[in-house]
Amino acid sequence: MLYVIYAEDNADSLEKRKAVRPAHLARLQLLRDEGRLIVAGAMPAVDSNDPGVAGFTGSTVIAEFPSLEAAQAWAADDPYIAAGVYRQVAVKPFRRAM
Repeated sequence: MLYVIYAEDNADSLEKRKAVRPAHLARLQLLRDEGRLIVAGAMPAVDSNDPGVAGFTGSTVIAEFPSLEAAQAWAADDPYIAAGVYRQVAVKPFRRAM
Protein backbone atom coordinates (compact mmCIF):
# COMPACT_ATOMS: atom_id res chain seq x y z
CA MET A 1 0.00 0.00 0.00
CA LEU A 2 1.05 3.61 -0.49
CA TYR A 3 1.72 5.92 2.45
CA VAL A 4 2.22 9.67 2.76
CA ILE A 5 4.99 10.75 5.08
CA TYR A 6 4.50 14.42 5.92
CA ALA A 7 7.19 16.05 8.03
CA GLU A 8 7.31 19.57 9.42
CA ASP A 9 10.66 21.26 10.05
CA ASN A 10 11.79 22.89 13.27
CA ALA A 11 12.40 26.61 12.98
CA ASP A 12 15.93 27.57 11.92
CA SER A 13 16.84 24.04 10.85
CA LEU A 14 18.23 24.86 7.40
CA GLU A 15 21.89 24.26 8.32
CA LYS A 16 21.04 20.92 9.93
CA ARG A 17 19.02 20.00 6.84
CA LYS A 18 21.94 20.80 4.55
CA ALA A 19 24.38 18.82 6.70
CA VAL A 20 22.44 15.54 6.61
CA ARG A 21 20.80 15.88 3.20
CA PRO A 22 23.13 13.34 1.50
CA ALA A 23 22.13 10.62 4.00
CA HIS A 24 18.46 11.57 3.67
CA LEU A 25 18.64 11.36 -0.12
CA ALA A 26 20.49 8.03 -0.03
CA ARG A 27 17.54 6.44 1.80
CA LEU A 28 15.12 7.86 -0.75
CA GLN A 29 17.31 6.55 -3.56
CA LEU A 30 17.03 3.04 -2.13
CA LEU A 31 13.22 3.31 -2.23
CA ARG A 32 13.47 4.57 -5.80
CA ASP A 33 15.80 1.75 -6.82
CA GLU A 34 13.29 -0.74 -5.39
CA GLY A 35 10.49 0.88 -7.42
CA ARG A 36 8.62 1.92 -4.28
CA LEU A 37 9.04 5.71 -4.38
CA ILE A 38 6.23 7.69 -6.02
CA VAL A 39 7.35 11.22 -5.15
CA ALA A 40 9.53 12.97 -2.59
CA GLY A 41 10.46 16.56 -2.02
CA ALA A 42 10.91 19.50 0.29
CA MET A 43 8.42 22.31 0.79
CA PRO A 44 10.06 25.72 0.35
CA ALA A 45 9.21 28.36 2.94
CA VAL A 46 8.67 30.89 0.13
CA ASP A 47 7.21 30.63 -3.36
CA SER A 48 10.46 29.65 -5.07
CA ASN A 49 12.22 26.47 -6.17
CA ASP A 50 15.34 27.87 -4.48
CA PRO A 51 14.21 29.48 -1.22
CA GLY A 52 17.74 30.45 -0.18
CA VAL A 53 18.01 31.43 3.47
CA ALA A 54 14.22 31.19 3.90
CA GLY A 55 14.71 27.42 3.90
CA PHE A 56 11.96 24.86 4.04
CA THR A 57 8.88 24.13 6.11
CA GLY A 58 9.03 20.37 5.73
CA SER A 59 9.03 17.42 3.37
CA THR A 60 6.58 15.02 1.77
CA VAL A 61 7.21 11.45 0.64
CA ILE A 62 4.73 9.11 -1.00
CA ALA A 63 6.03 5.55 -1.18
CA GLU A 64 4.97 1.93 -1.02
CA PHE A 65 5.45 -0.04 2.19
CA PRO A 66 4.11 -3.44 3.27
CA SER A 67 2.27 -1.92 6.25
CA LEU A 68 1.61 1.25 8.20
CA GLU A 69 4.04 0.02 10.84
CA ALA A 70 6.77 -0.45 8.23
CA ALA A 71 6.18 3.08 6.87
CA GLN A 72 6.29 4.52 10.38
CA ALA A 73 9.50 2.67 11.17
CA TRP A 74 11.11 3.87 7.94
CA ALA A 75 10.08 7.46 8.68
CA ALA A 76 11.37 7.25 12.26
CA ASP A 77 14.84 6.29 11.01
CA ASP A 78 15.20 9.38 8.81
CA PRO A 79 18.50 11.23 9.36
CA TYR A 80 16.53 14.49 9.52
CA ILE A 81 14.88 13.26 12.72
CA ALA A 82 18.18 12.34 14.34
CA ALA A 83 19.65 15.73 13.35
CA GLY A 84 16.69 17.68 14.73
CA VAL A 85 15.42 18.96 11.38
CA TYR A 86 11.91 17.57 11.77
CA ARG A 87 9.70 18.61 14.67
CA GLN A 88 6.76 16.43 13.67
CA VAL A 89 6.16 13.54 11.28
CA ALA A 90 2.80 12.08 10.25
CA VAL A 91 2.41 8.82 8.32
CA LYS A 92 -0.94 8.11 6.67
CA PRO A 93 -2.24 5.50 4.25
CA PHE A 94 -2.74 6.89 0.74
CA ARG A 95 -4.99 5.67 -2.02
CA ARG A 96 -4.06 6.99 -5.46
CA ALA A 97 -6.99 8.11 -7.58
CA MET A 98 -5.02 9.38 -10.60
